[in-house]
Amino acid sequence: MQRNYWPTSEWLQAPDPATLRKDAEKLTALDPIIKSEYSNINGIVVVRNGYMAYESYYNGYGPEDTHHVASVTKSVISALVGIAIDAGYIRNVDQKVLDFFPEYAQGADKQKQEVSIRHLLTMTAPYSFEDWQEPLDKMCMQPDWVKYTLDLLGQQGSIGTFKYSTAGAHLLSAILTRSTGKSAREFANECLFKPIGMKEIPDYEMKSFGFEDLFGENVKGWVTDPNGNSTGGWGLTLSPRDMARFGLLYLNGGIWDEHEVVSGAWTRESTAMNPNKYGYLWWLRQEDGVSAYLAMGDGGNVICCIPEKDLVVAIASEFMMNPRDRWTLINYLIGK
Repeated sequence: MQRNYWPTSEWLQAPDPATLRKDAEKLTALDPIIKSEYSNINGIVVVRNGYMAYESYYNGYGPEDTHHVASVTKSVISALVGIAIDAGYIRNVDQKVLDFFPEYAQGADKQKQEVSIRHLLTMTAPYSFEDWQEPLDKMCMQPDWVKYTLDLLGQQGSIGTFKYSTAGAHLLSAILTRSTGKSAREFANECLFKPIGMKEIPDYEMKSFGFEDLFGENVKGWVTDPNGNSTGGWGLTLSPRDMARFGLLYLNGGIWDEHEVVSGAWTRESTAMNPNKYGYLWWLRQEDGVSAYLAMGDGGNVICCIPEKDLVVAIASEFMMNPRDRWTLINYLIGK
């Protein structure tokens, strides 16, 4: 997809509301809708045809503020895995997980030995817990999260059955570190964030590992586990503008300013529709003739990419239980 400019250093505003194919009245109405129906949205950026068509902030936040985007982190990890494969650090998605943890391989059962990176990316690795009932709190109380997750892996369940696992995404972060020699944060800063103009994520020392440090008010930069691995399933902080940059990168097939940051093959594989409606750590949606892929996190954090509309919607939110579905707001923007 050809672009007239790239928002590496700054975003350009859309010349007029027609860039979003909506009239001025509809965009103007977006603000009161958010204030009345989406009270936990802290910031929203709408990008159409590569231009910023709409931007607004709430609850005291502004464009420079970063937000804990929760499981949006997983889609960033997915991109990093693709970059690591293209660079030769990882052979391919079918490389076995235990290849990276040989000290845990001895005595492992056959099913655990067969689990691959692809299974972690697509949430089809076997675990003993029921789907959506992962005991994440137990992992967070362990001195070694990787060992705990590897112990869980392969217990009961069956390979190929969808079972959402944040711990599995954390294993991918550890695999990135084992294969590249850098934390996911360091690798992202160098190979993903810097090339597309996203802010560098600083290294903040974890003082403790309580709820507020891992999920709450003390989250900053990129959370790490007790052994220094960047959290793979949550814990990354981003501004809405940088969320939109990441979405635009994928919308453009991994190309940024004529440079390949993520391969086109990886972006296509990651977002190809399948029966689980879940790609390589991206949610997939097809509704009323509109296809979208989304990085989604608790509380209503989302990066939604709609290729046929050349549209990216990035929303940063304060965590709350059962927030209103962001798809309703996105439907409003695309006229559904």
